[in-house]
Parts: sequence; structure tokens; C-alpha cells
Amino acid sequence: MDDPYKTLGVPRDASQDDIRKAFRKLAKKHHPDLNPGNAKAEELFKNASNANELLSDPRKRGQFDRGEIDAVGHEPQPSYRDQADGEAGRRYARGSEQPNGWNDDAFSDLFGSMFNDARQPAEAVYVAGRDERFSLTANFLSAVNGATSRLTLPDGRVLDVRIPPGTSEGQVLRLQGQGGLCSNGGPSGDALIEIQIAPHLFFTRDGQDIRMDLPVSLVEAVLGGQIQVPTPTGPVHMKIVPGSDNGTTLRLRGRGVPAHGAKPAGQLYVKLRIVIGAPDAALEEFLRSWKPEHSTNPRRVMEDSL
Repeated sequence: MDDPYKTLGVPRDASQDDIRKAFRKLAKKHHPDLNPGNAKAEELFKNASNANELLSDPRKRGQFDRGEIDAVGHEPQPSYRDQADGEAGRRYARGSEQPNGWNDDAFSDLFGSMFNDARQPAEAVYVAGRDERFSLTANFLSAVNGATSRLTLPDGRVLDVRIPPGTSEGQVLRLQGQGGLCSNGGPSGDALIEIQIAPHLFFTRDGQDIRMDLPVSLVEAVLGGQIQVPTPTGPVHMKIVPGSDNGTTLRLRGRGVPAHGAKPAGQLYVKLRIVIGAPDAALEEFLRSWKPEHSTNPRRVMEDSL
């Protein structure tokens, strides 16, 4: 696996915020949902996720910088030569500086520890496996409404991650027993899944509320009426008041982030954006001859501030 710093395109002294921004930029570019059927984009997204998982964990990042683990989080295999060159190797080697080579203390230390002095069986000590951190990018509606997303781990395992309704950016989900394995039969660690949320085409989240700009025609703004509005849970009808101006904000109660836990349902705020559309000869002719009853200067506030 490539150097995680090179994968994310950040320097080795990058801050956590720089790392998060770099990953989000790559995730938006290579996310499989945005590149269906593109194996290269899927591979780049997977590499970026693995790099972010390592560098966003201060402990793992420190271990990698010190050479204690590699880019996939594995510890290097111990060297048998290093063990033989240590004190134990010198102690039991032929030609030892001990007066008689093998002595009683050495014999006792070696075999006494192996058989626990032959007096009592050694008690097994179990240490749980390490927790491991991973990153999962969910689409906007999955995070709002809740969903189950599949995550492939670097070791090839596949996890089905249940994303609760109302999950927010950076929230960490814990999957018990899905982390690092214990080498002596103890319990496995947990998998800590940090959620990144891909941006939506027209929805943006503001706490429990959701905001959107809604294009409307000049006729709809002037005359008003019922129009259909998309929401995270499906389209609904909304009434536009006659004479609505560009930038008018309307509220749809309970159509934001659904209620979950102690948090109530949010609102959906719809800002009207008037679209003139293609040139219309009849409209142009009308405007040339139209003399409004109350003329207005839409730039008056700007001019008064100068």
C-alpha cells in the first residue's frame, strides 16, 4: 500500500483538519456512487479511505511515523537474530562468559519459567484485541433517513453497517467484536466506524433542519399556487403565496431530519429562486408597455449604503 500521506496528498506535518479536508475532497471525486462501474475510481476511493482511517487516529499515526506499523496498520515481524543477540542469547550461548557455560541459575530461569517451577500450572491471561478505526462515506439521504451500508475492510472482511436516522458528519459507530483479533483466544476488539457524508445535489443540513433552493417560474411567483417540492422522504405539495419575491423562504414542518432519540424532527426550509427561462416575445412586449402602480428600486439598500 502507498504512503498514506502521498495517497491523501498532504505533508507529514498536516493537521487533523487538513487530513479530513483532503479525504473529503478525494471522497467526493472518487466515491463509487458518483462513479458507477468505474473500478479505478473505486480503488482510489478505497485507498483514500484506508489512508484516512490510519492518519485520523493519532495513536496509529504516531506508530506509523515511528515505523512501528506499516501503511495497513500491521506490525513488522520480529527478527530472530535480534532475539538471539540479546541478553538471553548471550546467556545461553556456547562460549558464554559464564564461568561454566550453563549454570544452575540459568537452567532454573529457563526451565523453571517454562514449567512454572513444576509447582502450579500457569494462569492464562487474556487481553482483548485492539479497537480498529475505519471510515465509511454515506450518501446524504442514508444519513438522514437511516440505512445499511456495506463496508469492505483492508483485510477483505465485509461488514454491513447500520446507519441510524439522523447520523451526522464525523459520528463514530461502534461494532462490537469486529476489530483486531486477540492472539491468545481472548475477545476481539471493536470496529469504530467514522461516518463521512457525501454532499447532496440540492439539500444541505443545518442541525436537525434541512435547507434547499427551489427554482420557480415567474408565473408561479406572481400568481402563486400549489407546486410539488422534493423532501428527504419523498415529494409533497406546497402552496406559494401570490406575489412571492425571489429569496422568499417557506417552511415545511417536520420535513427535515426525522425525530430520533431525544431530538425532535427538524424543518425543511425552502428558499424560492425565480427563474425567468427562455426569452418570451409576449413577456418582453408586456414589460416595455407596463407601468407599475408602485415602482420599486431593488438596489436601493445597496445604493444607500455607499
